[in-house]
Amino acid sequence: MAVKRRVLHYAAAAATAIGGILHLILAPNMLGFNTNTGLFFLIGGIAQVFWVVPTIRRWGKPWYAVGIGGTAVLVAVYFITRVPGNPITGRGGGVNPMAIAVEVAQLAFIGLCIAILAMAGKKKEEAGKK
Repeated sequence: MAVKRRVLHYAAAAATAIGGILHLILAPNMLGFNTNTGLFFLIGGIAQVFWVVPTIRRWGKPWYAVGIGGTAVLVAVYFITRVPGNPITGRGGGVNPMAIAVEVAQLAFIGLCIAILAMAGKKKEEAGKK
Protein backbone atom coordinates (compact mmCIF):
# COMPACT_ATOMS: atom_id res chain seq x y z
CA MET A 1 0.00 0.00 0.00
CA ALA A 2 2.86 2.40 0.80
CA VAL A 3 4.23 1.94 -2.72
CA LYS A 4 0.86 2.89 -4.23
CA ARG A 5 0.76 6.04 -2.11
CA ARG A 6 4.31 6.94 -3.09
CA VAL A 7 3.47 6.45 -6.79
CA LEU A 8 0.43 8.72 -6.41
CA HIS A 9 2.61 11.44 -4.84
CA TYR A 10 5.20 11.22 -7.61
CA ALA A 11 2.52 11.18 -10.31
CA ALA A 12 0.81 14.24 -8.79
CA ALA A 13 4.17 16.02 -8.54
CA ALA A 14 4.92 15.20 -12.18
CA ALA A 15 1.50 16.46 -13.27
CA THR A 16 1.86 19.82 -11.53
CA ALA A 17 5.45 20.13 -12.78
CA ILE A 18 4.30 19.54 -16.36
CA GLY A 19 1.51 22.09 -16.04
CA GLY A 20 3.88 24.61 -14.48
CA ILE A 21 6.65 24.12 -17.01
CA LEU A 22 4.20 24.48 -19.89
CA HIS A 23 2.83 27.68 -18.32
CA LEU A 24 6.39 29.00 -18.03
CA ILE A 25 7.03 28.12 -21.69
CA LEU A 26 3.88 30.03 -22.71
CA ALA A 27 4.57 33.06 -20.48
CA PRO A 28 7.11 34.89 -22.72
CA ASN A 29 4.78 34.79 -25.74
CA MET A 30 1.89 35.97 -23.60
CA LEU A 31 3.92 38.82 -22.10
CA GLY A 32 4.39 40.19 -25.63
CA PHE A 33 0.69 39.84 -26.39
CA ASN A 34 -0.93 40.74 -23.06
CA THR A 35 1.12 41.69 -20.00
CA ASN A 36 -1.53 40.67 -17.47
CA THR A 37 -2.01 37.25 -19.03
CA GLY A 38 1.74 36.77 -19.32
CA LEU A 39 2.22 37.60 -15.63
CA PHE A 40 -0.64 35.27 -14.74
CA PHE A 41 1.07 32.44 -16.67
CA LEU A 42 4.43 33.27 -15.09
CA ILE A 43 3.12 33.36 -11.51
CA GLY A 44 0.91 30.30 -12.06
CA GLY A 45 3.81 28.37 -13.59
CA ILE A 46 6.16 29.24 -10.74
CA ALA A 47 3.54 28.22 -8.17
CA GLN A 48 2.91 24.92 -9.94
CA VAL A 49 6.60 24.08 -10.17
CA PHE A 50 7.01 24.99 -6.48
CA TRP A 51 4.08 22.69 -5.63
CA VAL A 52 6.24 19.70 -6.55
CA VAL A 53 8.01 20.10 -3.19
CA PRO A 54 5.00 19.82 -0.84
CA THR A 55 3.58 17.05 -3.00
CA ILE A 56 6.67 14.84 -2.92
CA ARG A 57 7.55 15.69 0.69
CA ARG A 58 3.94 14.96 1.75
CA TRP A 59 3.45 18.13 3.75
CA GLY A 60 -0.14 17.20 4.51
CA LYS A 61 -3.81 17.80 3.82
CA PRO A 62 -3.76 21.61 3.92
CA TRP A 63 -1.12 21.69 1.20
CA TYR A 64 -3.08 19.29 -1.00
CA ALA A 65 -6.25 21.31 -0.44
CA VAL A 66 -4.54 24.56 -1.44
CA GLY A 67 -2.93 22.83 -4.43
CA ILE A 68 -6.29 21.49 -5.56
CA GLY A 69 -7.96 24.88 -5.06
CA GLY A 70 -5.25 26.86 -6.84
CA THR A 71 -5.14 24.45 -9.75
CA ALA A 72 -8.94 24.45 -9.98
CA VAL A 73 -8.81 28.24 -10.29
CA LEU A 74 -6.34 27.93 -13.18
CA VAL A 75 -8.61 25.40 -14.90
CA ALA A 76 -11.69 27.57 -14.32
CA VAL A 77 -9.98 30.66 -15.73
CA TYR A 78 -9.00 28.68 -18.82
CA PHE A 79 -12.55 27.49 -19.46
CA ILE A 80 -14.09 30.88 -18.68
CA THR A 81 -11.75 32.62 -21.13
CA ARG A 82 -12.81 30.26 -23.94
CA VAL A 83 -16.36 31.68 -23.86
CA PRO A 84 -17.09 34.71 -26.07
CA GLY A 85 -18.00 37.81 -24.07
CA ASN A 86 -16.45 36.44 -20.88
CA PRO A 87 -15.84 38.86 -17.98
CA ILE A 88 -12.05 38.39 -18.03
CA THR A 89 -11.03 39.09 -21.62
CA GLY A 90 -14.34 40.09 -23.20
CA ARG A 91 -13.75 37.70 -26.09
CA GLY A 92 -13.51 33.97 -26.58
CA GLY A 93 -10.09 32.41 -26.83
CA GLY A 94 -8.88 29.77 -29.19
CA VAL A 95 -7.72 26.32 -28.26
CA ASN A 96 -4.23 25.05 -29.02
CA PRO A 97 -2.44 21.76 -28.30
CA MET A 98 -0.21 23.29 -25.60
CA ALA A 99 -3.27 24.61 -23.74
CA ILE A 100 -4.90 21.17 -23.90
CA ALA A 101 -1.71 19.60 -22.48
CA VAL A 102 -1.68 22.13 -19.63
CA GLU A 103 -5.31 21.44 -18.78
CA VAL A 104 -4.85 17.66 -18.91
CA ALA A 105 -1.86 17.92 -16.55
CA GLN A 106 -3.78 20.19 -14.19
CA LEU A 107 -6.85 17.97 -14.13
CA ALA A 108 -4.60 14.94 -13.53
CA PHE A 109 -3.00 16.77 -10.59
CA ILE A 110 -6.41 17.52 -9.09
CA GLY A 111 -7.57 13.92 -9.51
CA LEU A 112 -4.37 12.49 -8.07
CA CYS A 113 -4.47 14.81 -5.06
CA ILE A 114 -8.08 13.83 -4.40
CA ALA A 115 -6.99 10.16 -4.54
CA ILE A 116 -4.13 10.90 -2.12
CA LEU A 117 -6.52 12.59 0.31
CA ALA A 118 -9.02 9.73 -0.01
CA MET A 119 -6.32 7.16 0.70
CA ALA A 120 -5.11 9.17 3.70
CA GLY A 121 -8.67 9.29 5.05
CA LYS A 122 -9.08 5.56 4.52
CA LYS A 123 -5.75 4.86 6.26
CA LYS A 124 -6.81 7.02 9.22
CA GLU A 125 -10.18 5.27 9.37
CA GLU A 126 -8.51 1.84 9.37
CA ALA A 127 -6.12 2.94 12.12
CA GLY A 128 -9.10 4.06 14.22
CA LYS A 129 -10.71 0.62 13.96
CA LYS A 130 -7.66 -1.15 15.39
